[in-house]
Amino acid sequence: MQQSSNANWQVGAIFGIPLYVDSSWFLILALVTFANGVSWQQLYPNWITGTPWLVGFAMALLLFVSVVLHELGHSLVARSQGIKVNSITLFLFGGIASIEEEAKTPEHAFQVAISGPAVSLSIFLLLSLVAEFTATESPLQVLLQSLGEINLVLAVFNLIPGLPLDGGQILKALVWKVTGNRLQGVRWAARVGQALGWIAVTLGLAFTFLLGEISGLWVTMLGWFGLRNAYIYERYTQLQEALLQLKAQDAMSRDFRVVDANKSLRQFTEHYLLDTMRRSAYFAAAEGRYRGLVDLEGLNTIERSQWEIQPVQIVVRSLQQIPTVRQDTPMTEVIERLESEHLPLITVLSPADAVAGIIDRGDAVKALAHKLHLPISEEDIRRIKEEGSYPSSLQLPAIARTVMADVITSQSSSPKVSRVNSEP
Repeated sequence: MQQSSNANWQVGAIFGIPLYVDSSWFLILALVTFANGVSWQQLYPNWITGTPWLVGFAMALLLFVSVVLHELGHSLVARSQGIKVNSITLFLFGGIASIEEEAKTPEHAFQVAISGPAVSLSIFLLLSLVAEFTATESPLQVLLQSLGEINLVLAVFNLIPGLPLDGGQILKALVWKVTGNRLQGVRWAARVGQALGWIAVTLGLAFTFLLGEISGLWVTMLGWFGLRNAYIYERYTQLQEALLQLKAQDAMSRDFRVVDANKSLRQFTEHYLLDTMRRSAYFAAAEGRYRGLVDLEGLNTIERSQWEIQPVQIVVRSLQQIPTVRQDTPMTEVIERLESEHLPLITVLSPADAVAGIIDRGDAVKALAHKLHLPISEEDIRRIKEEGSYPSSLQLPAIARTVMADVITSQSSSPKVSRVNSEP
């Protein structure tokens, strides 16, 4: 057993998919063993001493297997659609498959969502059938029947139509199919999930404090978990919608300096590089035209003795050689290029091919924060710029990929209009 960097324990891999166990899952292992051991000891006094506890422990372990198979159903269907599955993790409330991206069509999304409950239902039917051929009230029959019933509950519970449950994913796929808008599907399923979460929290608290039922706390915890994740889904949708509306010109900054391409390298370094605390991007210009981006690393290839006579132009990369986008380029494309090409920044060009601005990861986050009124401080933006990475709570590359896939899918599925030439 190996502990991962995110405090989960890796217990192996199945079909090449890493399998993790959160430390909270061990609480379920103990609770299931204890609850079943006590219950079966009273119900089946004729069992050999210690058998109820052994069967209870076996039940807990097989519950682990059942949840893994449920999540494996989602994972294998997603992988058959070309979607990468990062891991399967078991935790206090069940399991979750970490899937790299969204399905590309509502039909594919439905297939991924329904596969988990279908596996659980199949396990229920298989175990119920096998239990019919075992001795009545024997430890094996009790184990098979109980495990089958839990898989039935797992299937039915997950079909509740609200995110983050599988039923919410199914509802999302259906709304997506009807409206043609995936984000609309997520929004509907997330709001139903929020409503169901509040209902569960309210009922759980009522059962606990008004009726004295301690099991109400478990319902409250389940409701809180669903509520929290439903809000995460809705926030994720808001981020995607905001990215769809943002263009490069909305995020670009003027955090660059324009230098004379004919200045000597000595003048450039003394005037711009020695007297500044923070390096910026430098664009060289001559005769009223931008010549390109000054390659600061290129300075190291020039002999110091030549700095007095060599101009800045000698270490300039032309605008055709550097990564550029237009002012009207969607931010999703900008973010994708920053990641796929491992760029610290990208240059934004005006319609006249002049440098209009630059965009780095901090600029992308700042534009999104301004659009959605997110509480991200200037200090946070500065840190993102310096580190060149997004905060863990705001994974823009994954969001941008999903949005771009949506756009491509909608464009490919829209009807194409033939142009009729009326000229003779």
